[in-house]
Amino acid sequence: MNKRLVLVAGNIGAGKTSLTERLGARLGWRTAFESVADNPYLSDFYADMRQWAFHLQIFFLGHRARQHLALADCPESAIADRSIYEDAYIFVRVLHHLGNLSDRDYKSYRALFDLVMQSLPRPDLLLYLRAPVPALVDRIQDRGRAMERGITPEYLSLLDTFYEEWIEAFNLCPVLKIPTGDLDFVHKPKHLDIVIARIKDKLAGKEDVVFPDDPDAS
Repeated sequence: MNKRLVLVAGNIGAGKTSLTERLGARLGWRTAFESVADNPYLSDFYADMRQWAFHLQIFFLGHRARQHLALADCPESAIADRSIYEDAYIFVRVLHHLGNLSDRDYKSYRALFDLVMQSLPRPDLLLYLRAPVPALVDRIQDRGRAMERGITPEYLSLLDTFYEEWIEAFNLCPVLKIPTGDLDFVHKPKHLDIVIARIKDKLAGKEDVVFPDDPDAS
């Protein structure tokens, strides 16, 4: 397989990290993940979102742009857990929608984001992970992360709406929509095999790539 740059997108709890880890291990791809431990704004943001939302998103923009360029320049195929596009089209938009980011800061961020986008190479494939909101809630509760305790079904539904609007307009590269509510690629190797086969089909240029209604019967 030629060198590929693949990005993984999806709502909180959709399975992005789990799939990225497994695809990297199975396919021998370089993996990259969201910066949390070394994020200097995250704790301040959760304490006061309106005060620190702009600072946090500028940090993420720089981090993800450097990550995107590094993965595009590396000799081996690479996959990233979350795309740089989701910050602007999902999370910054939500912050602005909920009143945690002013009009002035939103416009300033978008102007900088648009400028950064001009220097980034396009990915070869975007994996869009989808799952029903109740399934997302269950997964978030099961993993028990302290910073995610305040996430509500209503917030996840709002994110889901913005994700669907964004993905319908996304045209930078092919998109493979993966129904993670039906596929348990964490515990069932057969389901991971199905996902990998569909990814290879999509990278090979096949248009009509679909997943089975019953993955266990395929």
